[in-house]
Amino acid sequence: MTTTTHFDVLIVGAGISGIGAAYHLKTYRPGTTFAILEGRESIGGTWSLFQYPGIRSDSDMPSFGYGFKPWTHRKAIADGHVIMDYLRQTVTENRLEEHIRFGYRVLGAQFSSPEGLWTVTARHPGSDETVQFSARFLFLGTGYYDYEAGFTPEFQGVEDFAGQVVHPQHWPQDLDYTGKRVVVIGSGATAVTLIPSMAGRAAHVTMLQRSPSYVFSIPAEDAIANVLNKVVGPRRAHRITRRKNVMLNRGIYQACQRAPKLMRKLLIANVRRQLPKNFDVDTHFTPRYNPWDQRLCMVPDGDLFKVISAGQASVITDRIERFTKTGILLESGQELAADIIVTATGLNMLPFGKIQLDVDGQPVNLPDTTVYKSMMLSGVPNLVFAVGYTNISWTLKVDLVCEHFCRLLDHMDAHGYHTVEPVLRDPDMQRVPLLDMSSGYVQRAIAKFPRGGTSGPWTVQMAYEKDVERLRRGPVTDPALEFSVHQAARLAS
Repeated sequence: MTTTTHFDVLIVGAGISGIGAAYHLKTYRPGTTFAILEGRESIGGTWSLFQYPGIRSDSDMPSFGYGFKPWTHRKAIADGHVIMDYLRQTVTENRLEEHIRFGYRVLGAQFSSPEGLWTVTARHPGSDETVQFSARFLFLGTGYYDYEAGFTPEFQGVEDFAGQVVHPQHWPQDLDYTGKRVVVIGSGATAVTLIPSMAGRAAHVTMLQRSPSYVFSIPAEDAIANVLNKVVGPRRAHRITRRKNVMLNRGIYQACQRAPKLMRKLLIANVRRQLPKNFDVDTHFTPRYNPWDQRLCMVPDGDLFKVISAGQASVITDRIERFTKTGILLESGQELAADIIVTATGLNMLPFGKIQLDVDGQPVNLPDTTVYKSMMLSGVPNLVFAVGYTNISWTLKVDLVCEHFCRLLDHMDAHGYHTVEPVLRDPDMQRVPLLDMSSGYVQRAIAKFPRGGTSGPWTVQMAYEKDVERLRRGPVTDPALEFSVHQAARLAS
């Protein structure tokens, strides 16, 4: 059974990006028809999927929240359930729920140039029934993670372990770690979140890492923002705080790029101050790479360092030889006893939620495409996507992309255009990876993604201030964009 429903815009994904796109369309394009197709039964994307203890933002919420909805909670580094409340409020306040269609997993999307339309095929999970939708534009708010499976290396002897092995992406709701010995494998953002959250109830928590990451302590509450909320009101306070935090975060990132040796010393000195004098910071918290070659791990109020100092948690830097019946044997010969092993070993990246794109019957090979203004693809008409920043809050980029998208639609309507397509006219332009980071999860999958260019609108820079100029203040038109009237409309006229 196949049914077809038509919209001006189809948004894929009801996470932060999809909700942001829906708000902008409803607010700035009230005559535009749109729907959000969400494969799961909940909004929120990452924030509704991940249920591990202590899940929280690793960016400050005044800039991670939307520009149009002030963040008023006292905590600037917020727990996952508080972020979900914020997203639900956004949906309710703007009556977006009537546009969301849950349980539709998008499989493929085919664009027809003669018709100027996308045909999108979706399926209900657990069903063979497919449903088709048509749309003038496709907006992909799918993020870049595989929501079905996290990354776990192959560990020798894992089947011998008598305890429980858990990946944070698939956290069992009934997991009781009270009084248990827990080993968390990993040193990234998930690991440094889990350890202080579990340390109070577990007998002991050990962070087992192959190599250390940069860990940066930040205040859980933004005192300036909380004062401003009372003095000047939430909206004005939000604008001021957001600007302050963007400047601060961008300043830290740029300092790491320009003076990596100095920033390395400062970051490690900050760790050293928060741990006991005899703690081996050189082994356990001194990375081999420069700051921001991988993401910094943020810990609110130094909670990780507090549980280590209190003896509730410990850090071991070593390699795994194999799992044993009672724990993990390390290459050094040491054996870690464990009742529960948490593999906080990373996520799998996935472009556009595995959606197969076709243009006029030809499959789109994503690595062959080049991103235009970090929001469209060369050779693919009427498609916009949102991929946020890696070095600052994701949502800052989403807001800019959605603003530019609405301006693009306004321009097309004003001139009677039906399609727009970025065209790369310089075949000799060097192309580069979409994300320039040495993190394992990036390196494992980046070859499957579209690529960036090295000049003009094809560059991909994780630089908010430059995107403000390009997406908010810059013109919609560009020599790289081809606008046209679709064939059916020309014949009708």
